Amino acid sequence: MLDRWTSRRPESVTNFPGVLIPLDEAHLHSHTYRSRRRLVIESENLLNDEETGISENGSGSGGKDGDDEATSMLEMDVPEYSIEGLRREVRRGTGGSGKGTGGGEKWTAYEMKSKLINKAIQDIGMGRYNWQLFVLCGFGWFADNLWMQGVSLTLPSLSAEFGVSEKSVRYTTSALFVGLCLGSFFWGLGSDIMGRRLAFNVTLLITSIFGIASSYAPTWGWVCFFYGSLAFGVGGNLPVDGALFLEFLPDASSSLLTLLSVWWPIGQLVSSLFAWFFIANWPAEQGWRLFVMTIGIMTFIMFVVRCCIFHLFESPKFLLSQGRQAEAVAVVHGIAYKNNRKTWLTEEILDAVVEGAAAPRLRRRLSASNILKAKLSSFSGERLRPLFNNRKLGLATIFVWFAWATIGMGYPLFNAFLPQYLSHGGGGEVETTIDANALSSAITGETYRNYAITSIVGVPGSLLAAYTVDMKSPFLGRRGTLAISTLLSAIFLFFFVRFGKSPSSQLFFSCVEAFTQNIMYGVLYAFTPEIFPAPVRGAGTGVASFLNRATGLVAPILAANMPGDGTTTPIYLSAALILAAFVGICLIPIETRGRQRL
Repeated sequence: MLDRWTSRRPESVTNFPGVLIPLDEAHLHSHTYRSRRRLVIESENLLNDEETGISENGSGSGGKDGDDEATSMLEMDVPEYSIEGLRREVRRGTGGSGKGTGGGEKWTAYEMKSKLINKAIQDIGMGRYNWQLFVLCGFGWFADNLWMQGVSLTLPSLSAEFGVSEKSVRYTTSALFVGLCLGSFFWGLGSDIMGRRLAFNVTLLITSIFGIASSYAPTWGWVCFFYGSLAFGVGGNLPVDGALFLEFLPDASSSLLTLLSVWWPIGQLVSSLFAWFFIANWPAEQGWRLFVMTIGIMTFIMFVVRCCIFHLFESPKFLLSQGRQAEAVAVVHGIAYKNNRKTWLTEEILDAVVEGAAAPRLRRRLSASNILKAKLSSFSGERLRPLFNNRKLGLATIFVWFAWATIGMGYPLFNAFLPQYLSHGGGGEVETTIDANALSSAITGETYRNYAITSIVGVPGSLLAAYTVDMKSPFLGRRGTLAISTLLSAIFLFFFVRFGKSPSSQLFFSCVEAFTQNIMYGVLYAFTPEIFPAPVRGAGTGVASFLNRATGLVAPILAANMPGDGTTTPIYLSAALILAAFVGICLIPIETRGRQRL
């Protein structure tokens, strides 16, 4: 089973017979070529219809020339499958490194080979393997919100069982965010060093073990310890799974990375439904324990499916960045094999297109201590320096990280304590002293029912985000959709405080908030890994997620220590922080819609 967890067993093209075709036959099997040829044929038919109409009306005589010109213009976009044609294609535009002044000098060998792998994956197109990966990466997003919302749903029960005040029990989420913070940083950076596959499998295992253990916690302190430990696992899911899915995704299907976020509100929905069933129908000291055990077992089942049933290929971009070119090519062959398609990619073509780039050196065997030292030395500032190689990428990195940090603090100030807000109905103050009987009667099935309704409304937000991120309107795309949804999230948080004076109005505004915030987070998680080059994609997204979790750690501390009103003040602060994130998003100088991912 260990081979399934790590990337140390090399893939080989010999494992996938029958998928390789000669380069001069690639157009017969290319998904890209067929799509563009279809456009050519449709254009020819349209021009022929127009020519016939013109002739019948007795006006004009240049239809054939127009036909030939339009057809040839469209055919110029059809990829040319030859070494020279591929060489021209991978040298188009300005290199990601920003070096050089002309032609191929602007692109590094890694970038050109990455573009060629992109093209090979694009030609294979979406298939069974990609859709399976969509579901399995979705498990990570699902588990993240399953536990984040699950912990918040247990807060009233923890107050009742362990005699902790409603304000003080908010420190429980601090323990959760400590684990999320450490997990996102460790697994995000680690995936660039050890590979995506190890993190992909182990994170859910850690989460399930400590999640189930938390249901046996004898004290509130042990609850906090187990919640923090499970969060170390679940914290790595979003930065790792998003980067992994992106690197197997054809460019034409890039909006699916945004659609991946639909699993996030589904996790919240499942969590709220189980809480409604268990916590609302069992005594306080039993209901929450049955609840966390159930979602812990569910997480373990997801781990088993990932690790034991599905065979995950290591990311070809990661393999390429590590000098393991033969394995990267083999993975592309594996995708074609799983999808029942063909591919033209070989090592020889990669090297020929880059004009004799040296074959990767075989690494000498290292002792265990040397391997450990190499891995530890990789967790240094050197891993982050490429994120500031040029001014545009540096500014994008700064503003993206700023958005993650401010949203990270603003989001839990409202959402992590929403069950508490809803339980007070009219927005009364949070109690600083505890009356277990009164609290148990306040947290009724209606609270969890309302929370389930809020979760359901959030799902269409992710679907809408996936539709708008590829729209060519100057106000939409990745950056525009993210900015608009962030602004609306801030506005409706102010509305929640100002007009949410009754249970029905609170439910309405929390539903609208769930809708806009799911758009916001869906685009943010898709937009971020697209900005960073693959060799530092895990590091860039890992630091972003770390900042998100680190500022989220501060949120419950602020909420527990704010003087006076314990409900409205945190929400006002949440709105102000998300509004600040909106400003930062507007300043991001990169739009990744339609751009190749390196």
